[in-house]
Amino acid sequence: MPIFAPKLISTLKEGYSAKNFRSDAIAGLTVAIVALPLSLAIAIASHAPPQAGLFAAIFGGFLVSALGGSRFQVGGPAAAFIVLIASIIDTKGLDGLFLATIMAGVMLALAGTLKLGTWIKRVPHEVIVGFTSGIGLIILASQIKDFLGLRFEGTEPSHFAEKLSFLYSALPSLNLAAVVLSATTVLVIWLIRRWLPRWPGLLMAVLLATAATHLFNLPVETIGNRFGEIPRGLPLPHLPPITISRLVELFPSALSLAALGAIESLLSAMVADKMSKRSHRPNTELVAQGIANIVAPLFGAITVTGTIARTATNIRAQAHGPVSGMLHAAYLAFFLLVGASLLKHIPLAALAGVLTVVALGMLEWREFVNAKPKKILVMLATLIITVQVDLIAGLAAGVILQLLFQMKNAEAPRH
Repeated sequence: MPIFAPKLISTLKEGYSAKNFRSDAIAGLTVAIVALPLSLAIAIASHAPPQAGLFAAIFGGFLVSALGGSRFQVGGPAAAFIVLIASIIDTKGLDGLFLATIMAGVMLALAGTLKLGTWIKRVPHEVIVGFTSGIGLIILASQIKDFLGLRFEGTEPSHFAEKLSFLYSALPSLNLAAVVLSATTVLVIWLIRRWLPRWPGLLMAVLLATAATHLFNLPVETIGNRFGEIPRGLPLPHLPPITISRLVELFPSALSLAALGAIESLLSAMVADKMSKRSHRPNTELVAQGIANIVAPLFGAITVTGTIARTATNIRAQAHGPVSGMLHAAYLAFFLLVGASLLKHIPLAALAGVLTVVALGMLEWREFVNAKPKKILVMLATLIITVQVDLIAGLAAGVILQLLFQMKNAEAPRH
């Protein structure tokens, strides 16, 4: 098998009928409906303009599906990147994020070319659980402000414990309307998932919250209040400023984006394999992720990766192959062209509710309850260091601790 062998070519070689296209068209529309509110929410939580999330889903999502090594993978902005992207934007600026993402794209493409995808996907399961749960906790903390409608001067601390203390001190500014709107969004999503699982719960919850805000003139902050109008249409490509000193400065950030992108995309591809009973090509997937992250930032997009929620939705919607992911990007571009002026009315409390649901889904508490003591220790160590230090340190700590346990088991006498 060559290093770069996109699943799109394999799918087309099998024969592609009008019936297959209808399946992909319906699945692509279903995924786009899920991706629209998620892309906006992730971009805003990442301290980026809302449209940066849509551009990631449109440009990055198209390339991931067209060039990727997974038949059903759908690319776009991912909740796992929120903390990392926000940190880069806060310290290096938006152009700094774009350049760091392009650098990460080069690293990902190089990793795929060197066939590192086969090794990356072997990160121990318990490390992934602790890592993902840690990210979920960080996202929950990041949404407290908008969930409760808090108002305060200055910027939230980035450290987890300090952030919670700071937000606690801001509780007197709590906005009851925002709390009701956020909580209702969470409840609506949960009820729809439980009783009407085929319905687009995320979008319906956001639409209901937006309608309620408008009808009752609720005193809550909206996308328009904070960001103004969302530009209508797609942008022209723009290369961020590049200097040697800037490349050196952004190298650690780019490396973190690449490492997280590789793990997140291959984890999503493995979930797709289990659901579809097929197998992905990890090195091709890394190359595709790399190309997507080189191209998408040129159009003002935040970092792109394979996304588990949208990929799973794609499979459940009975997609035939990669064309569905490409069509999902086309649908989002159409939504942006015809409905950009409506997006400014979405309340931020509703998007906080959406991300709260996403974050709660990342807290894999059942894994902690059912695991053996050594695995629990690995998961907890990964989780705590991810939350208290940073993502890469948490991942490294979990892998090292797991290796130490394996070495100790190997040295134990056998009877």
